Formats: sequence, C-alpha cells, structure tokens
Amino acid sequence: MITMLQALILGALQGVTELFPISSLGHSAILPAVLGWNIDQASDFFLVFLVATHLATALVLLGFFWRDWVLIVKGIFHSLVARRIDESDVYAKMGWLIVVATVPVGILGLALENTFKSLAGDPRLVAGFLALNGFALFGAERLRRRREANAAAAEAAAAPVADPIDSAVSRVSWSGAIKVGFAQSLALIPGFSRTGAALGGSLLIGLDHESSARFAFLLATPVILAAAALKLPDVFLVHSVGAGISSVVIGALTSAVAAYLSIRFLTRYFKTRTLMPFAVYCILAGIIAFLIILK
Repeated sequence: MITMLQALILGALQGVTELFPISSLGHSAILPAVLGWNIDQASDFFLVFLVATHLATALVLLGFFWRDWVLIVKGIFHSLVARRIDESDVYAKMGWLIVVATVPVGILGLALENTFKSLAGDPRLVAGFLALNGFALFGAERLRRRREANAAAAEAAAAPVADPIDSAVSRVSWSGAIKVGFAQSLALIPGFSRTGAALGGSLLIGLDHESSARFAFLLATPVILAAAALKLPDVFLVHSVGAGISSVVIGALTSAVAAYLSIRFLTRYFKTRTLMPFAVYCILAGIIAFLIILK
C-alpha cells in the first residue's frame, strides 16, 4: 500500500513531471528508490494508483484545451463528410496531424510494452536515461538556434509575420507530424519525457516554443488517455485496493491540481523561454540520482 503522504507526493509528481519536459515515468521510478520507499511498482494496487493519476492529468489537459478540442473534433468530422482535408481548415488539419503524430508512439508502445516495462524496473538505468533526456533537450535547443540563425541570414532584414498559434501548428507538414510522433516515442523509454520529446521534435520541424508547446500538450491528451484506457480492464480485475482507495483518490486529486498549475505556468513560460533550464535539471538530477542509488 501507499501511505497518504506518499500518495500526495507521487500524485503531485505525476501532475508536474507529465507536463514539464522532465519525464514522469522517470521520476516515479527514481524517487521511491532515492527516498528508500518500499513500494512495489509491479503490484495491482500501484497499477490502480497509476491509472487514476494519469486519467486525472489527461482530464485536466482535455479541460484546459476544451475549446481547441471542440473545434478539432468538428474539423475532423467535416473532413470526413467532405472526404478531403482542406488545407485552409486549421482545425481539421490540426486534428489529422495529431492522429498522424500519435500513430508511431501507439504502435511502438504496444509492440515493445514489456521491454520498456522491464527497463523501468532498474532505477539506475532510468536515472541514466533521465540525464540523456537532458542532453536531448539541450541538443534540440542548439539545433533550433542554428536553424533560426540560418533562416535569419537568408531572409536578411525581412520581419517575420506573426501568426496565431493554431494556424502555425496547422501548417506542419504530414512528414513533420510523423517526425514529431517518432520523437514522442522516445518517452516510451523510462527517463525520457513525452512533453520534452514532442517539444524538441516540434522545434526541429520549425515551430517556435509557444506553438511547439501547444502541439505537445494537444498530443499528450490522447496518448495519456489511451495509455490509461489500455490498463482499465486490468484495474477492474483488481480486488486488493480496499482501504487504500483513499490514497488513490488523494493521488488523483493532487495530480489534477498539479497538472492544472503546471499547464497554466508552461503555456505562459514558452511564450518567451526555452528548454535549457529543463535540460540542465535533467542532466544534474539524473547524475545525482544515479550516484545516490548506486551507494
């Protein structure tokens, strides 16, 4: 079982690290090992706890961007009726881009689920992957800066025209969406961040930080919901929750609050800031956690 305090901490950890580009799976595997908590992450009870916190995070994301999702669903429906995707229909294009970008992580996740699950069982390995996540974020930022410098030189003094965020996302090419999808698949490796991978991939195909964040957060919603939904049949077979249900509820509520505060902060943060602080954090946290667990 998980104590109330542990549920509070793990719930908040899930809500923050799922959206910050610092890996929720990595932190949930590393923190108990660092703090010496005797938690069996392969137990039925922990499965229920994990599904509850992930569902809470996904529902917060869905609620935060509900206007976008209403327009996206309408756009997809209109494109199905018309049997074509009008490039001028921003939300139809966005919807299908999300579908295309979600396919790689879905296929790889189902095909290699047991492999990735076994990796999560070794917190030292996860700590190493967390540090690599930091280097990946650092590399994405450096490549983005180089690309922008080259573009600025080519365009000379021409001032870029500001576009609405959704319009910018809708102009992503289909091949670009597939690239972001494969980048997001890195998060299947415990220690790599889904948000960070999607953000980095979006930056590399030409989106700015704000548009990349919007695309990454919209992509996260169906992926997290699908991951939780796939585990729901197993949850219904669990009969050992009992008195521990209060910990599950606390974890889910804490995760929801933390996710809401995180998404509010990050949507403002990426208007003017970069991934560099998160890259430095992941590198340092991964190395320090590895050294602590190694003792």
